[in-house]
Amino acid sequence: MTVLRIDASIQGERSASSALADVVLAELVARHPDVPVVRRHLGREPLPADAWPMAVGAGFLPEGDRTDAQREALALAGTLAGELRDATGAVLALPLYNWGVSQHVKTWIDLAVAGAPTGTRLLDGTPTVLVTTRGGAYGPGTPREGWDHSTAYLRRVLADVWGADLTVVEREMTLVGVNPAMDALTEAAALERKTAEEAAVEAGRTLAARRAA
Repeated sequence: MTVLRIDASIQGERSASSALADVVLAELVARHPDVPVVRRHLGREPLPADAWPMAVGAGFLPEGDRTDAQREALALAGTLAGELRDATGAVLALPLYNWGVSQHVKTWIDLAVAGAPTGTRLLDGTPTVLVTTRGGAYGPGTPREGWDHSTAYLRRVLADVWGADLTVVEREMTLVGVNPAMDALTEAAALERKTAEEAAVEAGRTLAARRAA
């Protein structure tokens, strides 16, 4: 198994999504210490925002008519698609930002799509753990119910378009303790964190079992 790990947080060491992804990988590595892990951190080293339109444009031109920038963008797209296609397991830590996927995650997805033939299932049958976190509460009956425009989109791309065997680990209310307006949710947030960490442990063990099989 070669595991692809993608992080997208801009929170550095404070990242809740990266912390949960660490739990997933720790369970896998504890059972398979030699497992290769390919890492890409989109938050710390974002992809060029203009690479996607250049890669798409290059696809419509003969090789000799492409600019150097277009060739570089197309090569980057191919690299990203290859990382997904070559992975036999994936851990993707992609938090909610501003009620949707962040610009740097969208760029990664768009470039990966551009880097492979149309309709390619880049994670076809690959056991994939999506870790997603949300600062507030978005469940039924909350004021922000329906405002999470990220998780359903990521499920659509990862499972329906790319064909991943998808497990989703979610944690909400990560801003409790940071935003005083959310202090009343401290108990609920602690339970939410505990549940998410347990789900991450289980997801890691499942990945490990898949490798052993």
